[in-house]
Parts: sequence; structure tokens; C-alpha cells
Amino acid sequence: MTTVAVKDLTLEFGAVRVLDQLNIDIPQGEFLVLLGASGCGKSTLLNCIAGLLDITEGEVHIGGRNVTWEEPSDRGIGMVFQSYALYPQMTVEGNLSFGLRNARMPKAEITERVQRAAEILQIGPLLKRKPAALSGGQRQRVAIGRALVRDVDVFLFDEPLSNLDAKLRADLRVELKLLHQRLKNTMIYVTHDQVEAMTLADRIAIMRGGVVQQIASPDEIYNRPSNKYVAGFIGSPSINFFEGRIEGTDSPRFASGGATFDLTGYQTAGAPLRPGEGWLGIRPEMVVTGPEAASQPFTTTCHVDLVEPMGADTLVWSHVAGAPFRFRMSGQARVTAGDDITIGFSPAEGSLFDKQTENRL
Repeated sequence: MTTVAVKDLTLEFGAVRVLDQLNIDIPQGEFLVLLGASGCGKSTLLNCIAGLLDITEGEVHIGGRNVTWEEPSDRGIGMVFQSYALYPQMTVEGNLSFGLRNARMPKAEITERVQRAAEILQIGPLLKRKPAALSGGQRQRVAIGRALVRDVDVFLFDEPLSNLDAKLRADLRVELKLLHQRLKNTMIYVTHDQVEAMTLADRIAIMRGGVVQQIASPDEIYNRPSNKYVAGFIGSPSINFFEGRIEGTDSPRFASGGATFDLTGYQTAGAPLRPGEGWLGIRPEMVVTGPEAASQPFTTTCHVDLVEPMGADTLVWSHVAGAPFRFRMSGQARVTAGDDITIGFSPAEGSLFDKQTENRL
């Protein structure tokens, strides 16, 4: 069952088209993340679904009902914003119950809903405090609770964790995922943080210039990106690209910077590989170092330009075939700038993109 459906949605501000013919179906209970760089249209799309912006063309359906021109309060959604937007003069309990009291809900039901939300979010001991006496993480929980008490099927999150420090962001990320597993509500979540997207989402919709580039599971997007932009956007450190030419058909290979990469076994996205200009993407995590490197289809010795210790991992910056190349090593590896290291990887496990269209081959 589809809970939210966006059909041919277009939004224009004057002569500027911000969203362009978007079509997204979100099943019941799915956690969908809208991911992209600033200005790509992800928050704008969320505001269109919420009814905070009037769309130019298309329709928005929630729960099988066309809500395109309905008020936000009538759409059956709960929304959590980037800013906590709590009433400073009210207690936590007052903030949670404010919307319900305005809707003239019976007091007994208001109390029940507030207590249930407080239990789920573990903020029961905070109900009598005011926002000034709360930490950033506690305030964000209250903001989530304010949406939770509405008891709706669809929750919209607009970068709710971006104002928090790194550790608190990681902790609340886990809590949000547990919350979704417990409630099984449909959740649409906007972020520019790919780690949040990969860890939270059932599916990710990567946006660019008001258009969805790819919508798929985190695993699919990471391992089989639909185009060069998606490949470069997902992954930290980002994917390594070689610019060159595909040669041969029966035994395809990729030539770049004087090196030849064997593509035997490469799984294409459709038609068989044909000779032509393109890009080969190799993720840093695919690289093997040390004695095991010799067993890989492509092996070379590279010069270490820079080392970034990251605790569990060590990130190494180098060059391969004349192109900048990054790869990971164990955090226990003894490597310094100026060393020469033997590395290996399987080019067939990488991603090939057409030079002109930049679409996956």
C-alpha cells in the first residue's frame, strides 16, 4: 500500500523551475531519505508534501487521498523542523500538548498521548521543565514528540539533527531508527549528510537540481550508482575516478593514464560494453594492500602523498595512472608519507560511466 505519492510534481518560483516533474511512491511504513547538496530541492519537496508550498503542477496523495490543495493541518502528517521551534514559556508537557489543546481534544486523551510520547522518547522526567533547562538533544526529542502526539501515519523530518554535535547526532540517529522500527510509520527525512542517509533509510532518493537522480536501497546506491554524480556524492572518502577509454568487446578493458584495467566479469546496467570514452570509478574500500594485493586483477605500486589517521582506519592519498587515488588501510598499519605501497583491486567490481551522458554502463 502506498502511503505518499508524488505525481508529476513541478514547482516554479517565477521563471526558475525548482522541482521538475517528480514522481515518487512511498510504501506504507517505509523510511525514505531525501539526500542531496544544498539547493537541490529536497527541503522544498518536503514542504510541498506538507502543504507549506503551493505547487505549480502535479499532485500529492497521502493515504490514497488527493491532498494537493488541502491545508497542512488536514493532511494527516507530523513535521519536525531543523530548528526546535519550542515555546520557551511552556514546559515540555505544554509544548507536547499545545496542538492537541488547540484542536479541542478531550483532556484524558491529551494526557494519554503525551505520556505515551514521553515514554517512547524517554523524556518522562523532563515534562515539567522548560526548554531553557534542556540540552540540544533533549529539545530535539521534544520537537519529535510534538509530532508524535498527533498520532499520524506520516512523519516528515527536515534536517532535524543538523544543529547537534557529532556524538549527539550519532546517538539520536540510532534512536530515530529504533523509533521507526517500533512505530512502523511512514517517515520522509531530509538531510545533506550521507552517513545519516545510509544508516537510516530503507530507500534513498538522491536529488540534484530539482530532479531525482536515483531512488534505491542504500546498498544499491553505493554499489550500483545510476550515474557519475550519484557515485561521487555517496561514499566517504569519495570514489576514485579514472578518465579513459573502454577497449575491446570479448575481453573488455579500460585504458587510462598509461595503465590498463581488465574489465572481464563487469556486470553492465543493460547493453554489453562497447568501445568508447568513459569513466571508471573505484571505491577506496575496494583496495587491497600488502601480500594479498598480488592476487587482484590489477596491481601496482603507488607513492604515498598524505596519510590521515582516523582511528580504526587510515586514509592514504596517492596517485594511480596519473589520477588522484585514495584508499583505506587498517588503523594499525604503519605507513607514512613518502612510502611506496603495493595495492591491488578488481576493476570489474567498480562502476563504469559513459563520458557524455555520465550514466552507468
